[in-house]
Amino acid sequence: MAHENLPVVHVINGRQKKLLQGHPWVYGNEIERVEGEVVDGELVTVVDFRGRYMGTGFYNSRSLITVRLLTHRSEEITVELIAARVRAACEYRRFVMNRPGTDSCRLIYGEADRLPGVIADRFGDVIVLQVLALGMEKYTQVIADALVSCEKPGCLLLQNDDAIRRKEGMECFTKVLHGELPEETVISENGIRLSVDVKGGQKTGYFLDQKDNHLFVRQFCRDARVLDCFSYIGGFALNAVAGGAREVTAVDISESAVELIKRNAQLNGMQVNTVCANCFDFLRAQVKEKQKYDVIVLDPPAFTKAHANMANACRGYKEIALSAMRMLPAGGVLATHSCSYHMPEDVFVNTVLSAAQDLHRQVRVITLRRQDIDHPVLAGYPESHYLKSLWLQMLD
Repeated sequence: MAHENLPVVHVINGRQKKLLQGHPWVYGNEIERVEGEVVDGELVTVVDFRGRYMGTGFYNSRSLITVRLLTHRSEEITVELIAARVRAACEYRRFVMNRPGTDSCRLIYGEADRLPGVIADRFGDVIVLQVLALGMEKYTQVIADALVSCEKPGCLLLQNDDAIRRKEGMECFTKVLHGELPEETVISENGIRLSVDVKGGQKTGYFLDQKDNHLFVRQFCRDARVLDCFSYIGGFALNAVAGGAREVTAVDISESAVELIKRNAQLNGMQVNTVCANCFDFLRAQVKEKQKYDVIVLDPPAFTKAHANMANACRGYKEIALSAMRMLPAGGVLATHSCSYHMPEDVFVNTVLSAAQDLHRQVRVITLRRQDIDHPVLAGYPESHYLKSLWLQMLD
C-alpha cells in the first residue's frame, strides 16, 4: 500500500460513512487522534475507528476542514496525478460546454474535480487560477502548466487574494504566471459581450455558474418591463434586453459593478437603466411607489456563510421575495436565487413560497434549476451543489 510512512488520522466512529460515500473533507471535530508527526500542508493517511483505510489527503490544523482528501484509494499522490486531474477537468468541459457564442467556463471546480481548493475559470483568452488550500499550494506551477498546455490561453493569472487563504495560513497576492494580462478582458456569453474585471472583481471576476440561467430568462422578456436586482455586471439584465424586453433596470450596491453594467450595455449597443443602491432599500422604495414589473430577477450574494445563520438568511430571502411579489401582476415571473450551500434547496423553495402564502397569492413553480454544468456536482459531496434557481409565475 502507498504512503505507509505517512502520519495517520483516526476518524471518530460514525463519521466513516460519509467518507465511504466519497466525501472529501474531514473536520477537526471528527478526528479522534493523530499518530505521527503532522505538518500543515503535508499528506496524511485517514483511517476509520477500526483502522481501515479511508483515504489520503492534506492536513491543515488551522483550517476547520482539517483534512482534504485527494483520493479514497491507496494510490500515491504525485505530480503526474495532479496534472492528469487537471487534464481530465479540461476534457470534461470540452465534452459539455460546446456552446455557440460562449467562450468562457469554469475549468476546475475544486473538490468536484478532485483538486481540493483549486478554482480555474476561463474568460476568453485569459485563465484565472485560485489555489485556496494549503496542501495544493506546492502544486500551483504543475496545475498552471497543465492548464496552459490543455487550453493554450494568452494569459494565466494567479488570483490568490481571496480571504480564505488567510484562514488557511497563506499569503494573499496576484501574479501573472503566463503571457500578459490585457487592458480589458471581454468575454462572450450566449452571444453577449461582457467586460470582466479579472483583477479587481468578485471571486475570479465573474460568476460563470449562471450562464444557462441567463439564457433561460430571455423567453419571458418579450415586451416586458424587467428588474434585475443584485445585478453585478449585468448578466440577467443584458439577456433580458436580448430577449426583447421593452425596459430593463439593473440594480447593484457596488459602484464598480454598475460602471461595468454601463460598459457592457454599451459593448452590445443595448439600453439598460442602472441604479447604484442597496437592493433591499431599492425594492422597499419601489413597492411604496407602487411600481409594477413583468419579470423580476433576484440573485443576491450568499446570505449565509454558516449553517448557524440559517434563520437570518431565510428572513433575507423572504423579504426580497415579498417585495418582488408585491410588484408582479398576475402572469408576472420571479426568478430568485440562493448561492449558499448552507441553504438546503427545500428550505429555500419553502421560504420563497411562504412569501406568496403571506400575500394570499397563488403561484406556479415553472422550474427549479441549478448551477451550469461546468460546475458539476460530485456524488457524495453535497456541498458541490450550491446554486438554487427558482422560477415562479404569479397566478393571481
